[in-house]
Amino acid sequence: MQAIAFLGTGNMGGALARAACRGTDPASVLLTNRTYSKAAALAEELGCTAVHSNCEAVAQARILMLGVKPQMMASLLDEIKPVIKASLARGEEKIVVSMAAGLPISFYLSALDCPELPFLRIMPNTPAAVGQGMTLVSSCNATAEALDEFEALFHAAGRFDRISEAQMDAAGVVAGCTPAFACLFMEALADGGVRAGLTRRQAQEYAAQAVLGTAALLLESGKHPGVLKDEVCSPGGSTIAGVEMLEAGSFRYAAMEAVTAAVKRSMELGKPKE
Repeated sequence: MQAIAFLGTGNMGGALARAACRGTDPASVLLTNRTYSKAAALAEELGCTAVHSNCEAVAQARILMLGVKPQMMASLLDEIKPVIKASLARGEEKIVVSMAAGLPISFYLSALDCPELPFLRIMPNTPAAVGQGMTLVSSCNATAEALDEFEALFHAAGRFDRISEAQMDAAGVVAGCTPAFACLFMEALADGGVRAGLTRRQAQEYAAQAVLGTAALLLESGKHPGVLKDEVCSPGGSTIAGVEMLEAGSFRYAAMEAVTAAVKRSMELGKPKE
């Protein structure tokens, strides 16, 4: 039993399914979705298999990737719980992985009534679809070998970092929400370029490549972002004039507050409903 089942193939589940199919035989990857046609279309694209039933996928797979929204998770766990417990009773190995924001590992182990179940809570981001993701991993009952296997299986997704679950809300926001924040920034830069006379295609390409290249430079050089910023800001030049306008608009404060608001919301998602 070596199959990987993705229960839910939305944006994030689909991105990781793509990474998995680049890192292993697509024939071993199973997909389900509330709308079967969506899973079938992705399966056809990737060369893997779509199945109609979550329980069917769980029965066949060793690694279960839970890709539904947090508010839908309880009903999914209730659906697949009997299949997981029956598999474990037969001595079959299961590793369950959730990518839902906010929900702690204890929630899953309690809902499945399997306190010893190897469980990974991850927070990936959408750039995993093109091999540039940042996936955070917390675990319970999982061996080091299981963690190594998971990262090897999804190596095509990008970078990984193993963190404590207490860090997951903050780290998950910085890694998981930043693609949206960055897209807002790049869209705004492109709008400015269009206003200055560039075509939309030119402006988007220039902004995206500049952000991509700067991120790569930051990671490879290990320099502080402020140092890299200063290296571009010539005395009395155009860059520092632009930086002045960003500061006047409270750009850095707004970014910090965006992270704070997103962390707060992530923590709220993990709280039980009254």
